[in-house]
Amino acid sequence: MRYRPHTPAPTRAAALVASVLTVDAVLHLYWTTGATWPAADDKSLSSAVLGTQVPFTPPVLLPLVALLITAAAFVLAHARRPHHLLLRTATLAVAAGLSLRALAGIYWLFAKETGTAFYWLNLILYTPLCAVLAVAALRVARWKDAARA
Repeated sequence: MRYRPHTPAPTRAAALVASVLTVDAVLHLYWTTGATWPAADDKSLSSAVLGTQVPFTPPVLLPLVALLITAAAFVLAHARRPHHLLLRTATLAVAAGLSLRALAGIYWLFAKETGTAFYWLNLILYTPLCAVLAVAALRVARWKDAARA
């Protein structure tokens, strides 16, 4: 007899994507307060997170927070309603966005200085995480729950 997990894999994949996007949103929301943890100041935070200088101010960060929370909500909603066209399209858009970030990260591995915090964070954390999340979001977007059909 074949093992059937209690929670379908696409539901777990949706939870993974939504969890990481939500943690990222909370971190960006935290930075809107003027806090710079884990960096010492705004300049080093921007360099480590983006590899360039961008102001970490509410007008810059709040739209990103809204986008991350919205993306997480769409992916979770699609896992619950796999036949809903808008939710599937939005989840595919999340997968595409994460794929683009992963591809940009690969490009930056060859285009950025190797001695920077951003280079190493991009190599070890940002790019691999975006690639894994892109695959997970694509799995959620392609899922059709036969039991609910």
